[in-house]
Amino acid sequence: MMRACYLLHDLLADTARACPDAIAVTTRSATLRYRELVRRSDALARTLADAGVERGDRVVIFADNGIDAVVAFWATLKANAVAVVVHPQTKPSKLDYLLADSRARALIANPHLPYVESAAHAAHLRIVLVTGTAAWGTAQAAGVAPVRRCIDLDLAAIIYTSGSTGEPKGVMLTHRNMIAAVSSISEYLEVRSDDVILCVLPLAFDYGLYQMIMAVGAGARLVLERSFAFPAETLALVAAERVTGFPGVPTMFATMLAMKSAASFDLTSIRYVTNTAAALPVKHVLALRELFPAAKIFSMYGLTECKRCTYLPPDDLVRKPDSVGIAIPNTELWIVDDEDRRLPPGQVGQLVIRGATVMRGYWDKPEATAKKLRPGPLPGEVVLYTGDLCRLDDEGYLYFVARMDDVIKSRGEKVAPKAVEAAILDIPGVREVAVIGVPDELLGQAVKAFVVVDPEVPLDPATIQRECRARLESFMVPSQIVLRDSLPRSGNGKIQKTELV
Repeated sequence: MMRACYLLHDLLADTARACPDAIAVTTRSATLRYRELVRRSDALARTLADAGVERGDRVVIFADNGIDAVVAFWATLKANAVAVVVHPQTKPSKLDYLLADSRARALIANPHLPYVESAAHAAHLRIVLVTGTAAWGTAQAAGVAPVRRCIDLDLAAIIYTSGSTGEPKGVMLTHRNMIAAVSSISEYLEVRSDDVILCVLPLAFDYGLYQMIMAVGAGARLVLERSFAFPAETLALVAAERVTGFPGVPTMFATMLAMKSAASFDLTSIRYVTNTAAALPVKHVLALRELFPAAKIFSMYGLTECKRCTYLPPDDLVRKPDSVGIAIPNTELWIVDDEDRRLPPGQVGQLVIRGATVMRGYWDKPEATAKKLRPGPLPGEVVLYTGDLCRLDDEGYLYFVARMDDVIKSRGEKVAPKAVEAAILDIPGVREVAVIGVPDELLGQAVKAFVVVDPEVPLDPATIQRECRARLESFMVPSQIVLRDSLPRSGNGKIQKTELV
């Protein structure tokens, strides 16, 4: 009998019921079976509820990729709360902002991560759990999960993403949103229970988080790594674990293809490779086919606000190498001009997405939400205006042209130029700065900064870059810094970034 209300964590319950002894997660130091994942997440959910976490409360998970983070995510949902997964390299000022903006009621953190002690004093917190401590062990002792109170229209997660202003925006995703996304993506990838999915992407990145959720939904095994810092070790892991699904971003694939030793690893177990964040150059597509001879290669495109927009069927990679594909299952898309009129094939305009994956809105930002979510074709519905300029061809294949704002997408992460500019301007001796994104075969886009410094202050590009590393997350640090005597300006005094391009 069909359930009237299906929640995201019902995926875990169903899989654990069907194959309790199957391995859910493997890391370099531990293995967790589905029945154990249910038991530990039930107990942690009870701890959260007993501490006062209620339906709709936000739980910040500040942790490395690992079993504790996986348990914490599912426990949060079972506690009727909303998961906010935060990148472990997040700087203290941003962590403080996320805790305050989300008004988090609980913080779950790894003890080795910096800023945990200071973050624990955030205003709205009711409970702080540090993994690996006695309290953490007690929190995962036997316990019955709280009474189920959510329906599928309730929030399951808030995923923070930087916008053009540099102020992070929380993308609100309901249980229904996330189930729709998992179902659609799993359908075209044909994810199976015998799959072994490698995830080196951070769980704070929605691309990484959905690998974990898809694995649970299919009853597959997730091989979870902290990062892609050591590519040779990653490829060795693929061979050792007989990985079948390899999700990545252009930076990762370019790095692997540049390795002379890559071909020496047994990668024949891989049956599908996925790429998002930026389109793969044709030469990389061809090289990946050689590196993964048994794999289907999927090029994909999407936004956190709707998870995924399109995918390019593997058979079309050579025929339409510049396309980002067709709409994912159960999704519609079209192109509009500035007057909101639908455009025919070949004309460039703003991409609009209609489907069950479209976000509920931005957390506590009604004005920003109103710009993105607008009335759709049917009375009472809303659709997503992406802010991306695209075009369609005669066969309905989408081609990405540019972003309507100046957000830079580098290494699969969104970089707000204003946030980078603010950090550089904070360096003593810097007078002016303008940051742009420039095409880069390895990164997708590279962050490039043009800086005007005080002639009396001894600042060079290397010093500025070092200061940036101390102030910014790694993916935001400019890879190119150019010193200029002045910056081009328009008649009203605004910096003309188009002249810098």
